[in-house]
Amino acid sequence: MTLVFIDQDKLSVSKTNMRYGKKAADVSDILPTVRKRGVIQTLLVRPNCQDGHFEIVAGARRFHAARIVAQETGEVEPLPCRILSETDDAAAIEASMIENLARLDADEVTQWETFTRLVKEGRDVADIAATFGLPDLTIARVLALGNLLPRIRSLYAAEKIDRATVRHLTLASKSQQRAWLALFDDPDGYVPTGHQLKAWLFGGQSVPARFALFDLDGFKGATVADLFGDDRYFADADAFWTAQNEAIEARRAAYLEEGWSDVVIVPASDHFHSWEYEKAGKRKGGRVYVDVRSNGEVTFHEGYLSAKEARRAARGDGPEPAKLARPEITSTMQTYLDLHRHAAVRAALLGHPGIALRLMVAHAIGGSHLWRVSAEPQMTRNDEVRESIETSRGETVFDERRRAVLTVLDFCPEEPTVTGGNGNGNGNGNDYGVAGVFLRLIDLPDSVIMEIITVIMGETLASGSAAVAAVGTQIGIAMADWWQADAAFFELIRDREVLSRVVAEVAGETVATANAGEKSKTLKRIVRDHLDGADGRTRVERWVPRWLGFPASAYTARGGVGTVAAHAKVAAARHSAVGPDPKVAVEPFAQAA
Repeated sequence: MTLVFIDQDKLSVSKTNMRYGKKAADVSDILPTVRKRGVIQTLLVRPNCQDGHFEIVAGARRFHAARIVAQETGEVEPLPCRILSETDDAAAIEASMIENLARLDADEVTQWETFTRLVKEGRDVADIAATFGLPDLTIARVLALGNLLPRIRSLYAAEKIDRATVRHLTLASKSQQRAWLALFDDPDGYVPTGHQLKAWLFGGQSVPARFALFDLDGFKGATVADLFGDDRYFADADAFWTAQNEAIEARRAAYLEEGWSDVVIVPASDHFHSWEYEKAGKRKGGRVYVDVRSNGEVTFHEGYLSAKEARRAARGDGPEPAKLARPEITSTMQTYLDLHRHAAVRAALLGHPGIALRLMVAHAIGGSHLWRVSAEPQMTRNDEVRESIETSRGETVFDERRRAVLTVLDFCPEEPTVTGGNGNGNGNGNDYGVAGVFLRLIDLPDSVIMEIITVIMGETLASGSAAVAAVGTQIGIAMADWWQADAAFFELIRDREVLSRVVAEVAGETVATANAGEKSKTLKRIVRDHLDGADGRTRVERWVPRWLGFPASAYTARGGVGTVAAHAKVAAARHSAVGPDPKVAVEPFAQAA
């Protein structure tokens, strides 16, 4: 490239420049130097369609600073420039982004816009990664922003939603994104963010009937009506997936019969990213990609090839893609083989309880279409309650153990959960799903497996359930070891009769009677002073409200407390749990052994 000095009136910012079309660049950091010494570092330019004019590929901030100085002094100095070929758009985009990344941190939306333009110019992920010295995965994550609706990208660029939320939204279908935006716009609604968004996207198996590819009139399973909308939902997710998979296979066979070179089923563990492909017709060897989502939604993308294959086909390199060879066995034979292998393995598994235990843990972590394992989302609309839980001792201790388990399993310790199963094999682990997790577990000692189980059970223990009451009572949990009264607790007490009883607990009946007519605010202050030992009060140690205890109890005859009801269920279950003699119960197993 040749070094030349070009008049400022013959320069303009190129459309390939990262900062083209943006608001005026901030040049306050370089303006003093330009005022004193002029523009020293060269601009990268290339000729444009106007004779004798050039467009700036890299160096827009220096150009803007020089124009400010020219307006201040009245002297317009030519700028040092290096001239790039006018035909190499990809090189121009790269040069602009490399320079700007080195100077000012570009937001990820701007990076996405630039990386996308590079993809359209023929660069693949590996090329872009090598150019900018970034991992392939980083480039792919930025390009994944292309899956987002434009408004979500705008909200992210405006810092109205955080990075974790955007990361999970890139996994959402367009209909899920629109549903999330509706919650975002509802001032009275709760919009899930961060790891709670992940639970919202993938938790449960509420499959809308509108996603069915099969005829609902001939469906033998049951559907449940949404009383507040027009949708119906499948009562049995397994029955839905059986019918849905048969319909997908039928559509696949129809596409192949029509002459498409291939039909690729993209499972819920992966996603179809349009930026990785280019349109290609049936005659040019285009494929059909079937994007299957965990919520039952299926999208058919007709006529695509990978960008590399499309460029090779455009150049006329290589033969047309060959049709798939006929498999050596039929689908019915495959079913026959699968069922016999299944029968043999599960019979042999009876003699290996240690392996069965590890397999069960692998299913809880990795998930499968036969398992329904969801982490307790711990959702609340109240910010004070959320902060109280996140900073509690119990949550802190559990999070430390969860991170340790994630590390042992070779997962990222920043993952919000160990359990990732959502009914489709799309959980934590690797590309091999449950099998990959199982092979990691098989070499771990029993003591470590048991620790992993405690974390899995902790994540999947339903808040407010009778199971919590039963386990807490069985272990003998003293809530004073795990809880202290905080601002959120006092803010949530609204009942004066209850407050009067709490005052009696911490300060005595005499104080409670003397203050019976006081306002709730005064009663709360009395309780706080006794718990803190403030204002001359004797400090009360390890006080816990009755609702938090194991077992829990109420303060009034009105009851109505969920924790008390949960313990009532446990008491009823214990009263009715009169089983057979354990010695008699194990006899069939002893005989089988």
